[in-house]
Amino acid sequence: MFLLCGLASTVIGLLVPVAGPLGLVVRLVGIPFLVAGIALAKRSAALFEQSDTNIKTFDDPDVLVRTGPFRFSRNPMYLGFTLALGGVALLVGSLSAVIGPVFFWLLADRWYVPFEERRMTARFGPAYQQYRIMVPRWVGRPRPMQSSVS
Repeated sequence: MFLLCGLASTVIGLLVPVAGPLGLVVRLVGIPFLVAGIALAKRSAALFEQSDTNIKTFDDPDVLVRTGPFRFSRNPMYLGFTLALGGVALLVGSLSAVIGPVFFWLLADRWYVPFEERRMTARFGPAYQQYRIMVPRWVGRPRPMQSSVS
């Protein structure tokens, strides 16, 4: 889906440019977004490999990974892909190229993530529920653990 959205951004942005082309300096800002997004996704995937857990969306999860980028986002791979696609859209230099990252994010947020969250809840129960409370879906500061003692 990442590659399809990147291709769609490029083709649509070049064939149907809206509010573009943007200037070279603005377009070059896309490079750090592209590089950072890919690096985030690769780092997150590497943690799955190190934890010897499944990375495939439709297979059962094996391990609840909570280290590295997973301390700040429950979905750093999808976040990385979205950042990288934003970089592609900037590099293409047309507002219409934003269709790729927006579509990818919507698909991840509305379909992939809820599907995975149901699987994680079924597999890890209260441990995953606590993780959901502490760590935002996309990005943010982890919340402190709540004490059950009043």
